[in-house]
Amino acid sequence: MGTRKRQLPKITFNSPVVLGFVFVCVGVQVLSTLTGGAITRTFFTARPGPWTDPLTYLCLVTHIFGHAGWDHLIGNMSYILLLGPLLEEKYGSGRLMGIMLASALAASLANVLLLHSGVLGASGVVFTFILLSSVTGLRQGELPLTFILVAALYFGQQVYGAFFVRDNVSYLGHIAGGVVGGIVGFLLPVKDDKSTSGYGII
Repeated sequence: MGTRKRQLPKITFNSPVVLGFVFVCVGVQVLSTLTGGAITRTFFTARPGPWTDPLTYLCLVTHIFGHAGWDHLIGNMSYILLLGPLLEEKYGSGRLMGIMLASALAASLANVLLLHSGVLGASGVVFTFILLSSVTGLRQGELPLTFILVAALYFGQQVYGAFFVRDNVSYLGHIAGGVVGGIVGFLLPVKDDKSTSGYGII
């Protein structure tokens, strides 16, 4: 009787939005390295005005693809690859793209309009994912203790950093991303929810 050969597991493109996002960010960083950062500064950094320049509006979203360096990129992508596929499975690819867009706009507008400063990086998306993950299993009428603890630790750390730490990190962008994640987690039903018919550097 012959022995059965074990087949190697097949690699699947399991999370198209998350994987696509990661590949774009890596591609942007490669181009940025080759151009001495010029690509990132021009096309992937949100900054105050001039509001007559179309790039000003474009960069309010595209800043999440640009990073200050490889360490910055790898740190953000690690969290996104860890949390993103679970969220994409729960909410669907289209809705996750909308959530990431909302996070990008919240982080960039908070910095550009309130602090009058530039911002780049996907940390706002990371913190959206962190808060969103903590309430993904939310059932009607319940407030998960995990969400309360995550929110308290997260917002406490970011508020402390915003007032007492002097560095290039956009704590306001982190807070904006976390707020988006928390709000979406409470208001938007997961894809398989049958109970509802509707649907600086960071």
